[in-house]
Amino acid sequence: MPLQLYDTRTRSVRAFEPLHPGAVGLYVCGPTVQSSPHVGHLRVAVAFDVLRRWLAESGLEVTLVRNVTDVDDKIIVNAAAQGCTPWALAERCTREFNAAYDAVGVLPPTVEPRATGHIPEMVRLIQRLLDAGAAYPGDGSVWFSVAALPSYGALSGQHPDAVQPSPEGEPGKRDPRDFALWKAARPGEPTWETPWGSGRPGWHLECSAMAGKYLGEQFDIHGAGIDLVFPHHENERAQTVCAATADGACGEGAEMARWWVHAGLLTTGGEKMSKSVGNFFLVSDALAQARPQVLRYALLAAHYRSGLEYGRDTLAEAAASYERLETFVRSAPGEPGVDEPGGVWEAFTAAMDDDLAISRALAVIFGAVSSGNRADAGERRGWVGVVRRMLAVFGLDPVSQWPVADTALGPVLDAVVDVALQARADARTRKDYAASDAIRDRLGAAGVVVEDTAGGQRWHLAAR
Repeated sequence: MPLQLYDTRTRSVRAFEPLHPGAVGLYVCGPTVQSSPHVGHLRVAVAFDVLRRWLAESGLEVTLVRNVTDVDDKIIVNAAAQGCTPWALAERCTREFNAAYDAVGVLPPTVEPRATGHIPEMVRLIQRLLDAGAAYPGDGSVWFSVAALPSYGALSGQHPDAVQPSPEGEPGKRDPRDFALWKAARPGEPTWETPWGSGRPGWHLECSAMAGKYLGEQFDIHGAGIDLVFPHHENERAQTVCAATADGACGEGAEMARWWVHAGLLTTGGEKMSKSVGNFFLVSDALAQARPQVLRYALLAAHYRSGLEYGRDTLAEAAASYERLETFVRSAPGEPGVDEPGGVWEAFTAAMDDDLAISRALAVIFGAVSSGNRADAGERRGWVGVVRRMLAVFGLDPVSQWPVADTALGPVLDAVVDVALQARADARTRKDYAASDAIRDRLGAAGVVVEDTAGGQRWHLAAR
């Protein structure tokens, strides 16, 4: 069965078939770099990282575009409050976001375009919308006419008549439902010259222009958090389908994205984690409390479309679960694909192909761990191999993706611990239990946890 993937626009799970055989174009809305990243940002990034990895595992070549919004109202306001330029704030926060993505193993995008580097593409897109009769200039700004697109609201389910107008006075706007493609210059703000006057781009325009440049006017998957369905994605869709209209009524062209995929949000106390609310946890703080692979596990353990509550117990529960997986994988040598027990990978594939049913996939993994723990030493190698193969799809393989140390020190650590465990085994053989316990305690003090099992001694690094 091919991958079945939920599409927000059609409100249905459909068999995924890429626009171009063997290749997938995936656009994920990246951060507005106004301040330091919080854990909620990573929830969305990790969700789409898993999707990307599964598409690649399924044999597809993935082009992932993740933009950076580096000019925006909030960036301008925050920069002024901090006494720096918008460019300096945006650059600093961009680096912080990339460091956060790297910390939890989110693969880098194929392309990472910045909004400020694509002003010419935005100007050309505005002109096409003006030519199509879907936009109009007014008082130095350019506005998109919502009334020009009969299907406006098809993505979010919002009826145009129910759209609430902006509470701010916006000179030049004809209809309170319309939105800005280009914003007229204001004192102290970054500006660019255009045929309609100096100013800066609207947020929605930026993503349409960048997605179109790197993936085309129609591509496979557009993703983000569920909070961006309206108005951001609704407005992106409106711009792009109207600009793609060559002849005929606005919006009769191809859809922008064939699948609109949205990840559930991280919540705290039942409310969306948000800087505006003040209920957020910075990534730096979370990484001070847990290893990065544990944080990653916590963020992907629920279905990507579900909300995920983040609280005091979240990281502790994730640490316990991941430590169990880590301990098993390090219990015996095993390479993915070598002597794997039958049916396990197939069950995992069936779960992942069912709209990335993470809970079912994790159940398969933990079931394999239980079976492997009951197996003899010879059979355990195959169980470890298939568990590693499945964990790699989640970016959680303790051996290849999260080694115990860097490539230089890893083999040294393994050898030193093996020597200590052999000495401990020799002490137990001669019934010198005091010496055996002393070796175990000294290893424990160094952060190496030793467990005695029916299959022999096993060790793993203590969770932080």
